[in-house]
Amino acid sequence: MSHNTFGHLFRVTTFGESHGPALGCVVDGCPSRLPLEAAEIQQWLDLRRPGQSRFTTQRQEADAVRILSGVMAGDDGVQRTTGAPIALMIENTDQRSKDYGEIKDSYRPGHADYVYDVKYGFRDYRGGGRSSARETAALVAAGAVARKVIPEVKIRAALIQVGAKKIDRSRWDWGEVSRNPLFCPDRQTALEWADYLDEIRKAGSSIGAVLEVVAEGVPPGWGAPVYGKLDTDIAAALMSINAVKGVEIGDGFASAELTGEQNADEMRAGNDGPVFLANHAGGILGGISTGQPIVARFAVKPTSSILTLRRSVDRYGAEVDLRTKGRHDPCVGVRAAPIAEAMVACVLADHFLRHRGQQGEGFAWPFAR
Repeated sequence: MSHNTFGHLFRVTTFGESHGPALGCVVDGCPSRLPLEAAEIQQWLDLRRPGQSRFTTQRQEADAVRILSGVMAGDDGVQRTTGAPIALMIENTDQRSKDYGEIKDSYRPGHADYVYDVKYGFRDYRGGGRSSARETAALVAAGAVARKVIPEVKIRAALIQVGAKKIDRSRWDWGEVSRNPLFCPDRQTALEWADYLDEIRKAGSSIGAVLEVVAEGVPPGWGAPVYGKLDTDIAAALMSINAVKGVEIGDGFASAELTGEQNADEMRAGNDGPVFLANHAGGILGGISTGQPIVARFAVKPTSSILTLRRSVDRYGAEVDLRTKGRHDPCVGVRAAPIAEAMVACVLADHFLRHRGQQGEGFAWPFAR
């Protein structure tokens, strides 16, 4: 199985399966001398960890991370990166593979069972193996390392829509995201979602969602005009998250309804460069960051594992009716915010290193000359 690595200078390789002994990642290209302790990675993993509310799978995993390589304590006792590959491992401790015995030979609708089997002639039926959202724990760990590379950049994500129910953007409060289990920036809507998700969960069904991720503090100039566009890499990273089916940057698909006058982000002169009067572009023009907040949204499909009887076939070609047992999220979007932050962090760390390698640390953009 190929393509388990992404990034150019800041490269991440993930490994492991949902029901294997462990999963993790190797981060290659991280600069040396950056302070890095396991506790700094753990704080982000704890946000993604399952079993913390009734709105997520009740699989109980500590997601305790171990740093296996790439760090060393100096004379001052501070553990720092050495420049070598950083290997991070998270043990699986609460697998219940027997839950999947009945679907060993059957293809679950909406899952990757069939395509894995037809491509590799083998599939890990125990929770989906590499196709499981459990793999995203390794991405969150890698994102924690990436944040150390770009500490001046603030990356935050929030759940903004569950099913057809959207937040009221006039009530947006970033502080509220950490005060409710749904990562929702609108307290009133979070309460409404809680009741709605209770109904979904009790019915044994699932629902889709939309999330928004914002990166502030990215200077102008990161990215490349043609095949190394910053928005291309962000879109690809978000699209690689399990269950994501759509990504947009800035106004995205809504841009199709705007006129040229409405869509263009006009500018005026400021003390430190141009001041943009709007941000329809989502902080990226021509594949290069503008200095404005980078804004991306992505849609997550409903969890495919549901209790409702569904029609399918087995690996021998026989028609079957099956329901998926086990512990599953009624809405996978609930835990997607820290994953999205991590993926954007990895992309931005990579583009920071690429920009520095091409332009040098002392490069000044036009208005600063």
